[in-house]
Amino acid sequence: MLALRLILESLAFAWKALRSNLLRTVLSLLGVTIGIFSIIAVLTLVDSLERNIRDSFNFLGSNIIYLDKWPFTGGNTRDWWKDFIKRPNVSYAEYKFLKANLKTGNHVCIYGVTNDVTVKAGSNGINRIVLRGVTLDYENIREVNVENGRYLTTDEIEGGRNVVLIGYEVARALFPRMDNPVGEFVKIKNLRYKIVGVGKRIGESFLGVTSSDYECIIPYDSFRKLYHTGTGRWDELGSHIGLKGYDNDIGLVLLENETRGYMRVKRGLKPSQKDNFTLNRPEAIANAIAGVFDVLSTAGWIIGGFSMLVGGFGIANIMFVSVKERTSIIGLQKSLGAKNYFILFQFLFESVLLSLIGGLSGLFLVWLLTYVPFGSLEVVLSVPNIVLGLGVSSSIGLVAGIVPAAVAARLDPVIAIRAN
Repeated sequence: MLALRLILESLAFAWKALRSNLLRTVLSLLGVTIGIFSIIAVLTLVDSLERNIRDSFNFLGSNIIYLDKWPFTGGNTRDWWKDFIKRPNVSYAEYKFLKANLKTGNHVCIYGVTNDVTVKAGSNGINRIVLRGVTLDYENIREVNVENGRYLTTDEIEGGRNVVLIGYEVARALFPRMDNPVGEFVKIKNLRYKIVGVGKRIGESFLGVTSSDYECIIPYDSFRKLYHTGTGRWDELGSHIGLKGYDNDIGLVLLENETRGYMRVKRGLKPSQKDNFTLNRPEAIANAIAGVFDVLSTAGWIIGGFSMLVGGFGIANIMFVSVKERTSIIGLQKSLGAKNYFILFQFLFESVLLSLIGGLSGLFLVWLLTYVPFGSLEVVLSVPNIVLGLGVSSSIGLVAGIVPAAVAARLDPVIAIRAN
């Protein structure tokens, strides 16, 4: 109870001192406010940017490996593509081989994809549409959200029927006066496809990656009627194999190793030969951009650090002035029995409180920043960044006030009382 009473009295002294010198307090706050704003604003923007970018790639799924000809993130040299262009594309036969033999794969599918397709319905048409031809298990590899109708059935996929699941914006463009176009027909490369479902509206992603709103999904065998793919030739339209692992396969190590082994056997690669295929992980994209975020965060700390340094010196200077102004009061307090630690805490709390107010002001400015429109970038001030801002500002106040507080605590009461 005594400790609590001393803390409350120290806080009361600190608050009274800050209020009695309002202009000086405000000027001292500026350095800390600008510093905290600089650091937390940059960290908030970086966190928001990273989150939005990661959300843009959510369509790739989680716990997934993609077997491809090309790597997601490219290479480290200018001519890296020359090592990959002559590689064979994944084939339908390889998909069947993996599906029959894999023990650690939960789901396996092959799909083809092409861009800039024109889809027509009567006199209406829409171009630059992404067309996907899929096999069974595609909906388990990549998220498919259906608003009206249904997804493709097993019979439709295995039979290569001319049925299609169209995206939200495709339905709006082709059937502007119809709420539910399920059962209607569209034309893709002069072949009629019956609409069995319409996808939910997803909206534009932060990176401008084409969302499923502008996609059409058809059976893989029907897709192969339109495009030459699935044979494995290097110069054909490439297909992709998606493999979903089990939750207990941490890091997908077992699935990746088993897939690599079976693919090397299927393609007849000797032990001395390199893989002529790539096992892509969605996390590779995040890892590739993680370095950029680290650089931005470091820049924010450097910029904010200089402001915090100036603010810390400002607080220390104000605290020395405060000690000098209140020397006689300190002497009176000591003569009445105040202990050194009480005087120490009194000035430390004042310094920390001053810095905390500056930190809160900086966080308030960052919070206002979250209401500024940044296009499709959603900026959110997270709880960890709030705690970090308060922690940094408190630490600055503690460091800046420790020396003035120690000087005040060591004053001789007789000499202090006589001071003018």
